[in-house]
Amino acid sequence: MIRASGRGSLHSYVISHLPAPGFEPPYTIAVVKLDEGPKMMTNIVGTPCDPALLQLDHPVEVTFEALSDKITLPMFKLTGSSQ
Repeated sequence: MIRASGRGSLHSYVISHLPAPGFEPPYTIAVVKLDEGPKMMTNIVGTPCDPALLQLDHPVEVTFEALSDKITLPMFKLTGSSQ
């Protein structure tokens, strides 16, 4: 097990326009590189799905989003002054 700070950077992303359960298109599917080293697939929230706003290596931090009463997922939001 790795204890993670919840901070990292945007490593890669794609903007999806396909409907998926629990997600309203468009939405950003991303790979985030955690400060501790591992990478994880997630979603970017709180930022419009605009490539001009989604710069690689941009700092991110975790936020937890409830999809239902039983499912809460870790997602990430952009942080820092270039948001």
